[in-house]
Amino acid sequence: MAFHVEGLVAIIIFYLAILFVGIWAAWRTKNSRGDGDPREGIIVGGRDIGLLVGAFTTTATWVGGGYINGTAEAVYVSGYGLAWAQAPIGYSLSLIVGGLFFAKPMRSKGYVTMLDPFQQIYGKRMGGLLFVPALMGEMFWAAAILSALGATISVIVDIDINISVIVSALIAIFYTLVGGLYSVAYTDVVQLFCIFIGLWISVPFAMTHPAVTDITVTAVEEVYKDPWLGSIRREDAWSWIDSFLLLILGGIPWQAYFQRVLSASSATYAQVLSILAAFGCLVMAIPSILIGAIGASTEWNQTAYGLPDPQTRNETDMILPIVLQYLCPPYISFFGLGAVSAAVMSSADSSVLSASSMFARNIYQLSFRQNASEREISLVMKITVFVFGAGATAMALLAKSVYGLWYLSSDLVYIVIFPQLLCVLFIKGTNTYGSVMGYILGLFLRISGGEPYLHLQALICYGDCYLDRNNIYLQRFPFKTLSMLVSFLTNIAISYLAKYLFEKGILSPKFDFLNAVVAKHSEENMDKTTLVKSDNINLSELAPVKPRHSITLGNTFVNKEAISDLDSSPESPELENKDL
Repeated sequence: MAFHVEGLVAIIIFYLAILFVGIWAAWRTKNSRGDGDPREGIIVGGRDIGLLVGAFTTTATWVGGGYINGTAEAVYVSGYGLAWAQAPIGYSLSLIVGGLFFAKPMRSKGYVTMLDPFQQIYGKRMGGLLFVPALMGEMFWAAAILSALGATISVIVDIDINISVIVSALIAIFYTLVGGLYSVAYTDVVQLFCIFIGLWISVPFAMTHPAVTDITVTAVEEVYKDPWLGSIRREDAWSWIDSFLLLILGGIPWQAYFQRVLSASSATYAQVLSILAAFGCLVMAIPSILIGAIGASTEWNQTAYGLPDPQTRNETDMILPIVLQYLCPPYISFFGLGAVSAAVMSSADSSVLSASSMFARNIYQLSFRQNASEREISLVMKITVFVFGAGATAMALLAKSVYGLWYLSSDLVYIVIFPQLLCVLFIKGTNTYGSVMGYILGLFLRISGGEPYLHLQALICYGDCYLDRNNIYLQRFPFKTLSMLVSFLTNIAISYLAKYLFEKGILSPKFDFLNAVVAKHSEENMDKTTLVKSDNINLSELAPVKPRHSITLGNTFVNKEAISDLDSSPESPELENKDL
């Protein structure tokens, strides 16, 4: 493949434009923040991200390289088709469910990160334990999409894959370092327009190529391959439902999502931007679906790509850039390449910022340095942005099973973190004992189900199993959703059992080694003076409670009125009038 100067110039122009916007956003937030909290500025944008920008950055967080490439691939692959392209509908419903049920309680409490309620209710150590799957999800996701970027660029522009990955990561890390969420949010707006315009410009050229058959015909008839609308076989129905629920419910407990929710200027805005982002995800998937359909409708021996086709060559994951390269004029394919690169960066920067936010806030500050200054926390944030960004880049370049690790970690977010989030926000009375047992049992059930991407053999066959071509057992039973439900119910059951045993005196208070039930508001639970400003709470609420009064005890562990607004201004009438 020849080196394409035009393609390289197009990429440089896109990257410089994004870098310029990121630096401008950093300058804007520095001049508008004044004497405000720099920690909140870099993590949640000073809580003044507007509705339109918030909706764009939330959409761009989901509409990344994996989203547009994966949607096109699912539509193209024989035996799958549009019926298995679950991401557009799944993530859109996830944003709607998150906006209707989770955005308001999280934003109205004024949390800074997704892990705050866990540390408030379950304690610092449990918060640290839940940090592990959350960090794994963000890091492996960033690594996976950076890895895909290098391969994408190599299809159209013959430059070294490693160089393209490193340069892209450095640009994303740089503007995230200098501007935090503001830079990420405003660059997301630019990147989203690049994706939309770049892909939509490419579609008409690809669709009218002489080698492409009418996609309305190939949707229902087998021409070059199976109809691209696809179908769901009866034996795969439960597996389809399992994956669909994972996208809907497992797409909620991500710091990248809650960072946008918590940056909104009000709880209502947080809900509205989630709904708008859901609509944006659907709209942004349309060109990817069409490109996948075009790929399935192409007679490849009439193109420079030739035979065998991409599926025979095991290049289905690259169908989108292949269509851009071989079915569009060069200047159009280069513009589309810039769009794909922008999509990757829009997700990579969000994941890196999310991981560093949780570490600086929930691990460094609340667990080890509760009296750390704002300047110190801001410095830790910047260091971890660089460290996590470098780590994701290294994994993208070196790891052979990045996607397998991401699939497994995203499953853990669904199975472990989602039921815990349900409990801390909506179930009154859960405690650390239930949280630990739910965590362990959910983790065990998921690992025992195996993971084909990592060649991890299943220990338990949940109903209907079958061997794949690598002699790895695959599950047809929806064991991921089963694991999530078991984790959720275990948390509730063990919490109430522990509470009952200690309150009734069946177990001695000395056995409450986690300090989660007996005698006082747990010392292990996060000191509320570090979670809320002291003028927003009454110190008497930290007084010991009698273990035999279940109502008082229950109120101690439910996040209802114990906290009003994390790090938010005390001028709110609701706070001034609330009797704490």
